Amino acid sequence: QVQLLESGGGSVQAGGSLTVSCVASGISGPYCFAWFRQAPDKEREWVAGSGRDAFPSDSVKGRFTISRDMEKNTLSLQMNSLKPEDTAVYYCAARASGSCAAGASDYPYWGQGTQVTVSS
Repeated sequence: QVQLLESGGGSVQAGGSLTVSCVASGISGPYCFAWFRQAPDKEREWVAGSGRDAFPSDSVKGRFTISRDMEKNTLSLQMNSLKPEDTAVYYCAARASGSCAAGASDYPYWGQGTQVTVSS
């Protein structure tokens, strides 16, 4: 059984940095790991992924960096130059494919989410 456990997040002022991490268990074979986020009253949206076709969204490009440790099955998202509009619950997701997809419905496995709040 695949399980994803996020950590990190928190509150920061605009311009600051945060890192969120995800540890996966029960993984075998090629997987795409990805980060999504969901702000209040908005749909869950793609942030970035680790795998083929895993381009970061335009809204975070140049500010967020994703990294993956294959041996430890961990995925991290380093977020710099944070903006108030980055405020959301950040979710780690996984799917059994080496190729990533930008739609949340393409991912059967999800973590519980971690809150990131950026104040102006």
